Formats: sequence, C-alpha cells, structure tokens
Amino acid sequence: MRKIYTILFVVFACIGQAQTPEAKLIKDFDAYVEKSRKQYAVPGIAVSVVKDGKVLLNKGYGLRNINKADAVDDQTLFACASTTKAMTAVCMAMLVDEGKVNWNDPVIKHLPDFQLYDAYVTRELKIRDLFTHNSGVGNTDFLWGLMDITSDEVMSRMKQVEPSYSLRASFIYQNIFYLYAGKVIEKVSGSPWEVFIQKRIFDPLGMTRTYPHLTLVKDVNQSSPHYWVDGKITVIDRTNADAIGPAGSVWSCVNDMSKWAISMLDSSKYKSGRLLKPETWMELFKPQVLVPANEFYPTQQLTKPNWTTYGLGWFQQDYKGKKINFHTGSLAGEIAIHGQLPESKLGIYVFGNLDHAEVRHALMFKAFDVFALGSTRDWSSEFQVLYKNLGAQYELRQKADDMQRISNTQPSLPLTAYTGKFMSPLYGEVMVTLADQTLNLTMNNVVNATVTHWHYDTFSGWFDKRWWGKTKVQFVLNAAGKANTLWMEGMEFNRVN
Repeated sequence: MRKIYTILFVVFACIGQAQTPEAKLIKDFDAYVEKSRKQYAVPGIAVSVVKDGKVLLNKGYGLRNINKADAVDDQTLFACASTTKAMTAVCMAMLVDEGKVNWNDPVIKHLPDFQLYDAYVTRELKIRDLFTHNSGVGNTDFLWGLMDITSDEVMSRMKQVEPSYSLRASFIYQNIFYLYAGKVIEKVSGSPWEVFIQKRIFDPLGMTRTYPHLTLVKDVNQSSPHYWVDGKITVIDRTNADAIGPAGSVWSCVNDMSKWAISMLDSSKYKSGRLLKPETWMELFKPQVLVPANEFYPTQQLTKPNWTTYGLGWFQQDYKGKKINFHTGSLAGEIAIHGQLPESKLGIYVFGNLDHAEVRHALMFKAFDVFALGSTRDWSSEFQVLYKNLGAQYELRQKADDMQRISNTQPSLPLTAYTGKFMSPLYGEVMVTLADQTLNLTMNNVVNATVTHWHYDTFSGWFDKRWWGKTKVQFVLNAAGKANTLWMEGMEFNRVN
C-alpha cells in the first residue's frame, strides 16, 4: 500500500510541475529577452508584460552599471523619458472631465502670455495641438539641451523661433509644447504639473517608486546611462529633462509601469475607481494626425504599416491587421518603450540603459507575436540588421561630407582673430578661446567643443561629451574683414566683442 501511495505522490507531483501553455510562453519570452539583451550588448534592461489585467512578467536583466556588479531588478529606476507624454495627456484629460478645459480651447484662453513667432498660430493653437506635434514649429530641443535656463525662459524664447511649416500642415516632433501643456495644467488646477501628476496618477495607482523629476530620485537602485564611445560601452553623464518635465522627466521601475500599463489598457480603471471617463479615455487613443513616413520610426521598413498616426501622447500604426499604440523614450544613454495591443489587452514596457538600443522595438513586436498574434519571427535579429545598415549609411554620408574638404587652404585671419564672445537672443552665447592652435568653444557654459582648421574659415572637431559627436564651426567675415558671425549646428551667433 505504501508503494502505491508513493507512486501516486510522484504522479501528482509531476502533474503539478507541468507547465501551462501560458507559463511556457512566458518562459520562452523571458529567455528571448535575455538573449536579445546580450545580442544588442545592453548592460541592463527591465521588462514588464501585462495581459487581461494581470502581470505576466516583471523582471530585470543584466547590470545597472557596466562597471559594477549590481543587478537590474523590477524595482530599478530608469528614465521614462518621452513615455511621460502619455501621462501628461491623461492629466489634461482629467481636467477635461472636470469641465475646466476643453481640447479645442485656444491655448491663450488659459495662458494669456502665450506667444509664438506667428501671431496667427499664437491665436489659433488649441489645447489639443499641444499634444500632436503639428504646430508648425520645428524641433527646439536646443532650448533645454544646450542651455541651463528655467522652464519659463524656455517658453519665453519660443516666440523667436520661426515656423518650419504651416499650422497643422505636417508633423515634426516637438517637446516644448508638452511643457506648455504642463503650464496649462498648473494654471487650471492650481497645482504644478509635478504635484498634479503625483497626486492624480502615481498615488491612486500605487506607483510608489515613480517620480516626476530626476531631482527627486535619491534611491541607489537606479540605472546608469551608457553610450558607445570609441568602440567601448561607457558610462556617461546623465541628461536632466526636468526643465521640460511634462515632455519627459518621469522616473520609474517596471513594477510600477505595469500598474500604469494595466490601467491604460482597461479604460483607465484601477482598484479604487478610474482615472478618466470612458469617452475621455477613448479620445486619447483616437488618431489625431497623420505621421508622414519620414517622421516615423525606421522599423516601418520591416513592419510595413498601411497607416501611421499620432494620438494624444501615442504613436500608432497597424500591425497584422491590428491597431497598436506605442511611444519610445530617449535620453542620452537611456531608452524606454511602452507598447499596447488594445484588442488583446496586451501591453509591454521596456527600459534600457544603452543609448538608442533598438532592442526595445524588437521586444515590443515579439511580445505582440508571442502573447497574442502568433509568429516565430526573430525581430531582434531583423531590427539589428536594419539599424546596422542605417548606421552604415550614416557613416557613408559622413565620409562624403569629409570629402567636401578643400585641401591646402588657410584661415583668412590669424587664429586669435576668431576668439571672443558671440551672442544670439535665441541660442545664447558662445565664448571662443585659443590654446595651442586649437579653438575652444563654450556654449552657455553647458556645451564645450574643441575644433581645428578644416578648410577656409571652417573648423572641425569634437564635443567634449564624445557621445554628442563631431561638429563644424564656420566663421563669416564682414565687409571690414572681421570674423563677425559664427555658425554652429545650424545656429547663428554674432560677435559682441
């Protein structure tokens, strides 16, 4: 009899250990994540997958810092970067629900001092337009990336930026208008954006390790940014996006982001209620503008969408006949992506600590295949080839540019004649000094570059932050033969001494 009991115990134990189909999918995907991390040489990533209101995977992989042994886990803090935008859209949607603002209100109704270069756009820009990157104003990230100025000063300088195209006539990604959205939220609610988002989203959802600003992050369990420098993965200085907080300053971990993802997939519901009315939640995901191919992700070359749009804080495309919503986040050395397959109530969030590691796209599409749509396609390998080829094309363009150099030319003036202070009311100041036949440029006490003669009155060299790459500086002489104007990265500065 004891022998029979022993046999039955072994049988039941084996049955208990048998994997469910879902468990096997999770195990296989988990292995694919780690394989892909190594394939892309990302020091550390963290991944959350949610489906039907439950967490399938919350896990860290690799290291927080390539020079240390500390492992990434589901509590490790990373930069959400531009995936913050969807959160800011929800904040505004809450005020829409309360009747304090309307998506089609003119921005000047709530910000009377709002002013852009074009008076018509100033008057006609709607609250909705703040979220859809079609204002007509091109990229203005130099206002926070190349300067150490306040949010208010960033917005003040926007009135000097000439439009790149007509209002709502195209699409150019624009961070600063999310900053304006944050100011509207503050004006209408009476609370700064960082306080509002904490009280109205993070606290209700139980996101206890999520912070609206980098300056609030004190926890040692945080990732470090990495970049390929001279063929080696190197820890670099962190980018602080607090000056444009509503566009990309949130910090979090995958454990918290799984709560956010579940809520967004389930019409903004959470344990104690819901963040938004169902119809307001739906408005966030309605296609608002068409995104032209040249402004969409290179992944389209392989996923081949029939349409690409932008909602309120979300990129959108079709994939295998289904609509997907997603958004990447990128700061120097840090990446993120939040993807949704709404019809299957499936979501994925990926953090990584290597600059523009496009394994994030691969894991998103792999998750959609594995947990909903079915496929054995190796997105990690395919996207790696795609981006490698794009990198090679970029290198060819750089070499072609170098071939434009005219040999055996000399500067028009002695090198000392190029030194001095150059100013721009929009871009700030550049100080040019000379040391050992090399010009040193300091922009706004934030950016430094060292350049040597290239040809004629053009100089070439590197930024001190090598991950910023190379730069060329051109001096233009006035009628008196004085180096009166300096051009750098498309920005014009005029001599003041």
